[in-house]
Amino acid sequence: MRTILLTLTLIQAMLFAHAQDSTFTNPLLPSGADPYSFYKDGYYYYTHTTANSVVLWKTRSLTDLQSAQRTTIYKPTENNAWSKDVWAPQVQFLRGKWYAYFAATGGKNAQHRMYVLENPSPDPMTGTWTFKGQVTDATNKWAIDADIFEYKKELYMIWSGWEGDVDKQQDIYIAKMKNPWTISSERVRLSVPEHEWEKSGQKVTVNEGPQALFHGKKLMIVYSASGCWTDHYALGLLRFSGKGSLLDSAQWTKHPEPLFKTSVANKVWAPGHNSFFKSPDGKEDWILYHANSQPGWGCGGKRSPRMQRFTFTKDGIPVFGEPVAEGVRLKKPSE
Repeated sequence: MRTILLTLTLIQAMLFAHAQDSTFTNPLLPSGADPYSFYKDGYYYYTHTTANSVVLWKTRSLTDLQSAQRTTIYKPTENNAWSKDVWAPQVQFLRGKWYAYFAATGGKNAQHRMYVLENPSPDPMTGTWTFKGQVTDATNKWAIDADIFEYKKELYMIWSGWEGDVDKQQDIYIAKMKNPWTISSERVRLSVPEHEWEKSGQKVTVNEGPQALFHGKKLMIVYSASGCWTDHYALGLLRFSGKGSLLDSAQWTKHPEPLFKTSVANKVWAPGHNSFFKSPDGKEDWILYHANSQPGWGCGGKRSPRMQRFTFTKDGIPVFGEPVAEGVRLKKPSE
């Protein structure tokens, strides 16, 4: 009898270990705002805001970030226009080279602009990262949160910017690029905070963190709305008609309701500033985002990266559901 009990205990332990190995829980790291990942040759290259540098993680699975290889690929020198407040870096492989985009200032928020680094090495964890300079349109206005994507063999940049020079409203802009570090067209404004769920934040209203999302031939932009300092930070959606030019704002439609927002029941507040990735086998769609574990935590260092699988409606609208509670075991992305 004792032998049987020991065998059953061993089996239970093995089953528990297998379940632990095939599942994960959120958050992925104790902290890390504005998470982003890029998948290439079997590895995910992950970044998030560190405020003073661009740090890159390399891993087979984003669920293993805590033990993943990491390196600082860039730390700006002091006393220049991009020395401080390094926000929302993204490392992407474009046109045969690696590029790292980030927003930074010389010390004042009004100075925020977008900058880019380049690395020709096949592995972005090695080789030399060269500072290519500022990425801007002719207006050279305040700009953060750039995402670069390709549509019909043309490169485009989307970002959050100011219409003027005063911090009162952040809008979503798009422009065409002639190469990964040069904008070649005028900027076009695609979205302004107009619905009540986009305007929480007192004097400053916010549309930021735009990310391109493709589903078949459909192109969408998912963005974050309302101030990150509020518990009402949420995700909105812009859809391209598929006709005409991406630079024609009339071809873009805004979804009237947020697609992802605070879940008091699950104790997840202010989910947003997301990015997207596919499972290693390419069959599953996943959203990577940050959120707070308590109300009122705002934009500080307590925001943590999380991920969960999502699907699409028959009309191609992403269905993110509710942000999953911490500690809930989720099945890892399919391999």
